[in-house]
Amino acid sequence: QVQLVESGGGLVQPGGSLKLACAASGSILRMNTMGWYRQSPGKQREFVAGMISDSSTYYADSVKGRFIISRDNASTMVFLQMSSLKPEDTAVYYCNADLVGNGFVRNYWGQGTQVTVSS
Repeated sequence: QVQLVESGGGLVQPGGSLKLACAASGSILRMNTMGWYRQSPGKQREFVAGMISDSSTYYADSVKGRFIISRDNASTMVFLQMSSLKPEDTAVYYCNADLVGNGFVRNYWGQGTQVTVSS
């Protein structure tokens, strides 16, 4: 079964760091466009960071300079390094990617991982 699985969330103090990981599993060849989104209670899901196949990266203004998106050499994992975390970064973080397999390209969402920034 093809899916995305996030890990690395947790509780961190303001100013701290966390690194999220998202792994693609199943019969896939690679990720193409990939990104991280987040959703706080009562708010819509919002874009956080993205990377396209040529490794160009894009960030929401709210995280620019604090978060870094990256991927592994095989393009089957994507990461989000989060630094200088603020309470307003508290949210469920979701991985999203176009997964390329034999004969298909399909968009997938992960199940989400909770990040809580609090003292």
